[in-house]
Amino acid sequence: MSSVPRSIAVAATDGMLHFELALAYEVFGSAPAALPGPWYDVKVCGTRAVRVGRFLQEPDCGLELLAHADTVIVPALADVDEDPPAELVEAVRAAHESGARVVSLCTGVFVLAAAGLLDGLRATTHWAHTEELAARYPRVQVDPDVLYVDNGNVLTSAGKAAAMDLCLHLVRRDHGSAIANVVARRLVVPPHRAGGQAQFVTTPVPAQDGHPLAELLPWVMRRLDQPLTVEDLARQANMSSRHLTRHFRSVTGTTPLQWLLTQRIRRAQELLETTDDSVDTIASAAGMGTATTLRRHLHRTIGVSPDAYRRTFRP
Repeated sequence: MSSVPRSIAVAATDGMLHFELALAYEVFGSAPAALPGPWYDVKVCGTRAVRVGRFLQEPDCGLELLAHADTVIVPALADVDEDPPAELVEAVRAAHESGARVVSLCTGVFVLAAAGLLDGLRATTHWAHTEELAARYPRVQVDPDVLYVDNGNVLTSAGKAAAMDLCLHLVRRDHGSAIANVVARRLVVPPHRAGGQAQFVTTPVPAQDGHPLAELLPWVMRRLDQPLTVEDLARQANMSSRHLTRHFRSVTGTTPLQWLLTQRIRRAQELLETTDDSVDTIASAAGMGTATTLRRHLHRTIGVSPDAYRRTFRP
């Protein structure tokens, strides 16, 4: 490979999603006017004409080109429950063995995992599929909170728009921040987004029937602005604290206090999105007490400050 990767092979196969494939081609396929040197040479590679979402894609060349590319990009797969095509997995593995930098966008990570490229490495994918990725490939260190992971020659992105974040990161790595900023301005997107995909994950309350906490959880949600302890919740549910904790584990997958904190954070997010209230007022309404406490918990869980979150999500 050259010191600055030039050739990019975008893999195409039936069942891929058009958004990520088109996004990669848009970022790497058009050279910015301010570029002082050569840009990327992008080829779409597949064994035949393939159905990509609603579109029929005619590849430029076969999958064998992946082994000769500097960078291989694997767009998202529509159905992660199906095993990825064996010929694609083998071509990606061969490319990696030949020294290519291999990049997955969104659920394309399942191809990299099937090829064994992620064993012992951190990786991410769309938050809705991180549990499935971890269950199917236990040797992969799945990080559900980040927008992308850069392991040097193996990179993975979270879902949809996070694919743009990773593509711009590659441009920044190859050509520097100034060129990446030029590309971002052309695409009318930020050159770098703060935080991780945790800020986009919903945390719904379990269905309000069919479980032992069906009456307690709505009661808590109406009182998030009040100081609540495990003992308060146990007393309301007419259970011992130990019994309550056991039910919380079964219903929500976490402890009462962690669930309560998650709901407080979600309430704060809702208020940041929908009101002009000050951070202090929102902290009080969400049961955080002070703006300092809210800032600490928000930054720790979703990676951004209240002001940054509001700028991102406010209509």
